[in-house]
Amino acid sequence: MTRLDNSRHIRSPRGPELSCRSWLTEAPMRMLMNNLDAEVAERPEELVVYGGIGRAARDWESFDRIVAALKRLQDDQSLLIQSGKPVGIFQTHPDAPRVLIANSNLVPHWATWDHFNELDRK
Repeated sequence: MTRLDNSRHIRSPRGPELSCRSWLTEAPMRMLMNNLDAEVAERPEELVVYGGIGRAARDWESFDRIVAALKRLQDDQSLLIQSGKPVGIFQTHPDAPRVLIANSNLVPHWATWDHFNELDRK
């Protein structure tokens, strides 16, 4: 599990051809990849989009797992991502969101930089 990879150069697919099963999953995949394009991201080799520590995925393994999940996700499934890591694909229905994301959900008592950084290291 690594966050630094200077060999990776992410560029989202362009044009009308799908990489995923539908546009409902192609769109979030392209948005994720666009966030890590060297022309956009602050430090794409570390998955940092902007703001010093805001990452598009927890690590490169998580990024690859998210992209792989989006490519195979069915029209009646939803991908759950928690703090930049894919945690499951659930059977839902065609009108449900394809991707659910929960980030930085800390109870105020623990919402300190020290606690955030401790969790970030895990």
